[in-house]
Amino acid sequence: MKKEISCGAVIARQTENGREILLIRHVNGGHWAFPKGHMEGNETESETALREIREETGIDVSQAAGGYAFSYKRVNPEEKNNYFVDIYKFILDFVDNDVKVQPEEVEGFKIATLEEIRAFAQEGIFLHYDSMKEVFD
Repeated sequence: MKKEISCGAVIARQTENGREILLIRHVNGGHWAFPKGHMEGNETESETALREIREETGIDVSQAAGGYAFSYKRVNPEEKNNYFVDIYKFILDFVDNDVKVQPEEVEGFKIATLEEIRAFAQEGIFLHYDSMKEVFD
């Protein structure tokens, strides 16, 4: 049996004020998150990450600095669907106008600082922060 894998990606840019991170809000959840999704067909994990980023944000990170960061096991006892999440991190220069969200899946985006992401996590509107906070190191 093939393990179920979801891939998520941090897309960051460096500014004179520090690092800023692209967040999206999926239409079905209302929470802030990174672009993410499940592997399809014979995709590799990295192909999944690149595809999900391109589909959900319109940004091509294939030439960006970065790549695979780490994996964690997502345990969902209430939904009875545990799975692995591979986290990627890409750093590149982009402007807000480069972001073209996929309206079927994404209702909006935000460029956030790490402090804003921590605040969203404390409010309960940023998913899985504790499982992935090391990606910001």
